[in-house]
Amino acid sequence: MLLDEHTALGGEPGTGWDLHEWRHSGPTHLGEGGASLLMLMAKSRHKKAENVRKYFHPSPEAIAEVTSLLAPG
Repeated sequence: MLLDEHTALGGEPGTGWDLHEWRHSGPTHLGEGGASLLMLMAKSRHKKAENVRKYFHPSPEAIAEVTSLLAPG
């Protein structure tokens, strides 16, 4: 398969990505880049938030920013 050939580690057959892994790489990268849960759902076309949560990992900075909205100064 072409995907396996082009993503194989050290050219070793069977060490590359399969289609399932490739499909999930986009939402993973978007989640790591700070995309919101709603944007991940829209991009991946998931209807339920629980199916997208595995891609959503807010940074400590993003959590601090949201927390600062609740705490004065």
